[in-house]
Amino acid sequence: MQSQLTFVPDYSEVLKQRMQALGIVSFRQLSHHSGVSERQLKHLRQGKIAQMRVEALFKLSDSLKMPVEALLQQFSPLGQEQAAPIPPEETLRQEYQRLEQKLEQQRKVLLEEFQRSSLQVLESWLQQWSAVVAAAQKNPQLPALPLLPLMKPLDLLLQEWQVDAIASVGEELAYDPQWHQLMEGTARSGDKVRVRYAGYCHRGKMLFRARVSPV
Repeated sequence: MQSQLTFVPDYSEVLKQRMQALGIVSFRQLSHHSGVSERQLKHLRQGKIAQMRVEALFKLSDSLKMPVEALLQQFSPLGQEQAAPIPPEETLRQEYQRLEQKLEQQRKVLLEEFQRSSLQVLESWLQQWSAVVAAAQKNPQLPALPLLPLMKPLDLLLQEWQVDAIASVGEELAYDPQWHQLMEGTARSGDKVRVRYAGYCHRGKMLFRARVSPV
């Protein structure tokens, strides 16, 4: 029995003509210029535009200087049974925006997790350094004083990461077990305590409590 040949449309020449009009000399150059993989370009050349990623369509639309709707019409098979309906441009644009928002949310979550895990590693150093800074500011004769300007980049980084001290070292305030950790003795909520080591918040969330002693 004679096997049936599967017809695969070829839009390579159509794509080349559009590329030549824009001064793009090869598919590889188009891939590099648009940020779309050569595999996705192969889908376009074979009329498999319905299988392409939404992001790739918008990138090619920009690189080829043609609306997405025109791209869909020009590189879609005609006169064949439609295997998969191609969504209109507005639907594709909405889906692209949804994916962009999702990626941005994921990026923010990963960045915050990275910052928080890094700060947890530095917890002991941050608390000790806060006490060193307070002591150096009170006593200019301490050897640590010349080191303070060298730590300015770290201060800027903590500001950029939205890391805020709960209280200053040496400050006297009302004890709150939610924000303060007793180093010695006992205290009830509202009792006066003195901050020995600063605690920190990261983006408004508790990172670690300030360490305090009863006055």
